[in-house]
Amino acid sequence: MLSWANQFGIFCFLDNHRYQTNYHSIECLLAVGNKRSFTATAGNAFNDLQEFLNEKPRKLFGHLCYELKNEIEGLTSSHTDRIGFPDIFFFEPEIIIKLSEKEMEIKIEDEPEVKAEKIFSEIMDAGFEMRDKGTDIQIQQRVSKQEYIETIERLKKHILRGDCYEINYCMEFFAEDVLVDPLTVYEKLSKSSPNPFSALYKLEDKWLICASPERFLKKTGITILSQPIKGTSSRFLKDDRKDKKSKEELYASEKNRSENVMVVDLVRNDLARVCKEGTVKVDELFGIYSFPQVHQMISTVSGELKSEISFTDIIRATFPMGSMTGAPKRRVMELIDQYERSGRGIFSGAVGYITPEGDFDFNVVIRSIMYNSSENYLSFMAGSGITFYSDPENEYEECLMKAKAMRGVLVQ
Repeated sequence: MLSWANQFGIFCFLDNHRYQTNYHSIECLLAVGNKRSFTATAGNAFNDLQEFLNEKPRKLFGHLCYELKNEIEGLTSSHTDRIGFPDIFFFEPEIIIKLSEKEMEIKIEDEPEVKAEKIFSEIMDAGFEMRDKGTDIQIQQRVSKQEYIETIERLKKHILRGDCYEINYCMEFFAEDVLVDPLTVYEKLSKSSPNPFSALYKLEDKWLICASPERFLKKTGITILSQPIKGTSSRFLKDDRKDKKSKEELYASEKNRSENVMVVDLVRNDLARVCKEGTVKVDELFGIYSFPQVHQMISTVSGELKSEISFTDIIRATFPMGSMTGAPKRRVMELIDQYERSGRGIFSGAVGYITPEGDFDFNVVIRSIMYNSSENYLSFMAGSGITFYSDPENEYEECLMKAKAMRGVLVQ
């Protein structure tokens, strides 16, 4: 199906990888082609986007980049994002394909059913072949271990001075002059690290290969919920006793609990700006969920939206997500720009869909490989939440642990 989709300049594939949770939305969804679209950079992007959304109810797929912070908070960015996704892009697809356990549903607007049969035949004939275009990819780190440790010490001084409580600091891993086949890379990443908010997203020459475990926001009717992740420990798949111990230690960790509570409070405050008074609640605190590479501490916060709240009202109140910034949000985003060496772009942003009824579901773009096929530039980022109690060596190792799955599918 993805081989068939690759003939289009734009497509968005969202894959749940069969994770069943209380808030499950879809199993597998592919949107291809472009009937009409909206693209913008920070400036007047939100007003223009809302006008586009108000024109006509339609199913849209697309993304929000981290750099939208500049419009929301009146900030600036001093680093280059070499992948080049626009700050906002949404498209109405020509074809939507929905997969469940036993069924493929092909929907084409204003087209006869016979065309759906033709598409199904084309997909079945497309085939798939693993195509490694490049070998021996040289992954570089934008920040050395020593530079990373020195930066963490500086950030802890900001925390001690009261500039912030917690900050998400990330570093970039990159490769230049590389040829990769994004479909093959996605296939490998899905096998090694299947996660519930995975995506393969193509926007002409820009690719997002995503294995995210985290949901940013989901709206169903008047209910909205967020599921921030803060807290990570290693998996030991060949040692059940060690794996169980790692999971138990994560749940009991005071550092991880304090980080998680901070981001939960931040999400509660964000949602309170668009929700009815007294409806914002924590549905689950310190939930421990296991994924192929790591155990994660995930909390769930929900609320009931006020009347006449628009999509852009909600995004202005909640974006970027607190799990990828820290608290207080505006100040830590200034510090992120000061201390990080790369523009985040679509990393720390969100990919998902909006329904004609105004419901939506978006992930957090983490555990992802970004690739620009025109520039032959590949990038992935990893980070962690820094508090006053953070040990720089441990935080560095956590970044390497999170980057392991991405590096593993690129380096033989």
